[in-house]
Amino acid sequence: MTTATAPARVNLKPKPNYETTAWKWMRYSGVLLVPLVWIHVAIQDVIVGVHNIDINYVALRWANIGWQVYDILLLAFTFAHGMNGLRQVSFDFFQSDKARRNLSWIIFVAWLVISFIGAMAIIGGARTHLLEP
Repeated sequence: MTTATAPARVNLKPKPNYETTAWKWMRYSGVLLVPLVWIHVAIQDVIVGVHNIDINYVALRWANIGWQVYDILLLAFTFAHGMNGLRQVSFDFFQSDKARRNLSWIIFVAWLVISFIGAMAIIGGARTHLLEP
């Protein structure tokens, strides 16, 4: 008489690497990006109205640390999605693992640098003097 044995359990959890980390963070930031964008659209376009936005409005908004953090997160998450899309599309043109790895790091560093510049612009924009109407 033969007894049936259960098949061996296979571990399907991927090893953490750059690709799995990028994949996870795209999902995490995407969940946060949707409300950030819609709140931004509701406030800027519907409540305030695009015709009422000027340098004084922006300076007043960025004088609040909460709005600075909000806009920096919006900038960083949105730009991260665009840069990751660029990375994925560029993989169609680069076949070697070394070229893809180098390109991924170049794009990541570019994202960090440009996001830092944008954050400094937002923080520095809060320090500007309000213009007289």
